[in-house]
Amino acid sequence: MAIKSHSFSRINVEEDEWVESMRKSIVVEHHEAEEAEENPVCIFTVPQVLLATNPESYVPQCVALGPFHHKRAEVYDMQRYKLAAARRTQQHMSVSFERVVETMKESDEARIRACYHKSIDMSADALIWMMTVDMAFLLEFLEVYNIKDERRMLKKNNSGMSHVVNVTGKKLSHMVILRDLVMVENQLPMFLITKMLEYQNTNAELQDNYAEEKLKKMLMGLYHELSPFKEKVLADVDINSSDHLLDFLYHLTVPNREELGIMETEIDIEQTAIIEVVNEGGEEQVTTHAKDPFLFFYKIWNILTKAYTRMSIYLRKIIFGLLELPWKIISMFPLPQDVREPLERMFHHEEGKKKSSSSEEDDHGTPTMEEIKIPSATEMVLGGISFSPVNGGIYDIRFDKKTSTLYLPVIDLDINTEVFLRNLVAYEACKASGPSVVARYTELMNMIINTEEDAKYLREKGIVYNHLKNDKEVADIWNTMNKSVKLTKVAKMDKVIKDVNKRHGRTWKVKFTNFMNIYVFGSWKFLTAFGAMFLMFVTGLQAFCTLYSCGRVTSRLPGNFQGGGANNRTINGIGN
Repeated sequence: MAIKSHSFSRINVEEDEWVESMRKSIVVEHHEAEEAEENPVCIFTVPQVLLATNPESYVPQCVALGPFHHKRAEVYDMQRYKLAAARRTQQHMSVSFERVVETMKESDEARIRACYHKSIDMSADALIWMMTVDMAFLLEFLEVYNIKDERRMLKKNNSGMSHVVNVTGKKLSHMVILRDLVMVENQLPMFLITKMLEYQNTNAELQDNYAEEKLKKMLMGLYHELSPFKEKVLADVDINSSDHLLDFLYHLTVPNREELGIMETEIDIEQTAIIEVVNEGGEEQVTTHAKDPFLFFYKIWNILTKAYTRMSIYLRKIIFGLLELPWKIISMFPLPQDVREPLERMFHHEEGKKKSSSSEEDDHGTPTMEEIKIPSATEMVLGGISFSPVNGGIYDIRFDKKTSTLYLPVIDLDINTEVFLRNLVAYEACKASGPSVVARYTELMNMIINTEEDAKYLREKGIVYNHLKNDKEVADIWNTMNKSVKLTKVAKMDKVIKDVNKRHGRTWKVKFTNFMNIYVFGSWKFLTAFGAMFLMFVTGLQAFCTLYSCGRVTSRLPGNFQGGGANNRTINGIGN
C-alpha cells in the first residue's frame, strides 16, 4: 500500500508510544488505506535491474516532478524556475495558491499518496505545496505545445524562462527537460493536473471540459515532439482515464481496441441468410433468403473448401510417409548413435515443427528463444526478403508472403528516442497487465538491427531517420534496450517472426548453411565420429596395401600418376 506508515525502529521503545503508533496505523489512517485500495498504484519506481543498465535514462537530470527526486541536490537548482512559474500562474488563477493548497489537502491528500509506489515521508502541507508548484511549472512548459499548435508567440511574462523553454524546442535545456518529463519516477497524477488547470480557467463562458481539451491538445503536441513514430491517424485516448502523462503517451503508442475505435461485432443469428433445417430423415436441407441469391453459392463454396482441406491433409500424410521411407531403410542398419541422430532429425524435421507449433499454441507465457529470434536485415536481404517503410506505429508491422516484403514503421531517432522508449518499456513492465508490446518491438528491432551495416541498410530504405552521429549509435541503442526485461507473447509480432523465418528458411543457401552449422560445425560428436571413421578407413587401406603390395601396382602406372618420375621408379625398385 502506498500510504503513510508510522514505523518504529528503536529497541527500547516505550509501551505507550508503541500503542499510540499502532492506533495511528490502524484507526487514524484507516481512511487512507481505503483510499489506497480504491486508487491502485500508478506511479512506480524503476526496478533495479533496469536502473543498473542505464541510470541516466531513468533518473531526472534537470527537473524533478513529484516526491521521488524532490530533495536531490542535482535537480534542486530548478526550484527558482518553478517558483517563478508559480508566481506567473497565480496571476491567471481565480483563487489564491493558498486556497488551492488547502482544498487539495482536504480532498486529495490520501488519493495522491495512494498513487505512488513508495510511502511518501512528507507532511501534508509540504506534499501539497510541492505538487502545486511542480504542476505550475509543468503546465507552463506544456503551454509551449499549445502555442505551437495555435501558431502564436511566447508571452512576455515567460521571458524569465526563455533560455530554458522556447517554442522551437531546439535548446539543449529544453531537450533535457523533455527527457525528464517522460521518466517513470517523475510523474504527477493526471487528475491533479486537470484540477490545477481548471483553477486557471477564469473565463466563465468557457465550456466545462475546457481543461481536459486544452490538456489533451498540449499532450498531443508533446507526443509529436517525443514519439519516434509518424502515424497518420492517432488513437483517441481519454485524458480522464489516463493515470499520468507517461500513461497517456503509452496509450498513444500502444492503443487498445476501444482507443482505436474497434468495437466488438455481434452476429444476429435470426438475420442469418442461410438456414440449415434437418428433415425427418435426418438430412440437412439448405435454404436461402430470396434477397441475395449469391449466398447459396457461398455456402457451396464453403463445402468445397472444407472438402479440399481434408483432401490436402490426407495427401500430406501420404507424402510424408513416402519421405520417411528412406529413413526406415537406413534405420535397419547398425549405425553409430552420433551419425543416427542428425539423420533422424533431417527426416523427422516436419514432425518436430508440428510438435513445436502445437506447444506454442498451448503456451501463453514467456516466448522461447526460437519465437523471438529473427534474422538481421542483411541476412534477410541475402535470403530474398525485402523491406518497405510504412507511416504508422507498432501495430503496422506486417509481412507480405506473396512479395516477401517486411513492412516496418518509419522511426525517427534522435537524442530523446532512447529515453522515451526505455521508460515506456519500464512502465509496461511495472504495470504487469497485458502483453509487453513495446518490449517485444524493441527486441524485434534489436534482432533486425544487429550491426552497423543493418542500420545503414534500413536508413537507405527510408525506415530509419538517423539524427545521431553515425549508424553505429543506432545499432547500439537497440542492442542495449531490453536488458533484464521479461518478454511476453504478442500475437501479431509472433506471426510476423514466424512467417519471416519460414520464408527465410526456404532459401537453399540458408538450408545448406543451417545444416553445416548444426550438424557439422556445431556438433563435436559428429566430427568425432567422422574422424574415427576416416582413421579406420586409412588404417584399413594401409593394411590392404601391406597384404597386396600396392607398390607393384603403382610402378606399372605412367610416370605422371606416380608423382615422381625416375626417382619414384628408383624408390619402387628398391621397394621391390
